Amino acid sequence: MNRTVYTLVSKRALTRDVFELTLSGDTSAVVRPGQFVDLAVAGLFLRRPISVCDWGPGRLTLILRAVGAGTRALADAEPGACFDALSGLGNGYDAEKARGVAPILIGGGVGVPPLYGLARRMAEAGAAPAVALGFNTARDVFYADEFRALGCEVLLSTVDGSAGERGFVTDLVKKTGCDYAFCCGPEPMLKAVYALPQLAGGQFSFEERMGCGFGACMGCSCRTKYGAKRICRDGPVLEKEEIVW
Repeated sequence: MNRTVYTLVSKRALTRDVFELTLSGDTSAVVRPGQFVDLAVAGLFLRRPISVCDWGPGRLTLILRAVGAGTRALADAEPGACFDALSGLGNGYDAEKARGVAPILIGGGVGVPPLYGLARRMAEAGAAPAVALGFNTARDVFYADEFRALGCEVLLSTVDGSAGERGFVTDLVKKTGCDYAFCCGPEPMLKAVYALPQLAGGQFSFEERMGCGFGACMGCSCRTKYGAKRICRDGPVLEKEEIVW
């Protein structure tokens, strides 16, 4: 973990309520896809945890949905704004554990962003993975083209059928020969993916309300097969075999 200050360089609207923020600052503490940063918001007591979409030397990309006072303030910020941040938090994805299997990246809604950073690093290693993305409607779809630009096969579903196939993202996965999942999204989606019999293993990223963001307050503890774990520090990524629903 590293406390640092990020400066907003640019932002763009991906959908009506989802925004991409490009920040500059120290990214040395971010070492794995799936980690997150905790941003202080003026006038609000608790920081806001946001998954890292992508990063490079001195550059950080975040994607967030503006749903409350904190995320709306972040989305409304203008270039030049500075954010006090705790960076490099959490336990991210371990791509090495997918060697020898057929992996698929599965994202739902604003669970998609951390999978992009994972896909980019897998593609750079010569193994562009299949990606299954699920949204409610065509208006909610984002980053499908960015995954394709990495060389990934992108499978797309929407609940109403307005883009891609009609149905849920799990319907897409069933049609593949993939047997290992890297997954991020709402808990009902994670649970449905977990139940797919074709998946021998996987890594699941969970969302949880957090107090401190680095394991001190124990406010985001969850039960696993190996005892209590903290989503902010031991997660947000958990192995399939340790999850208890």
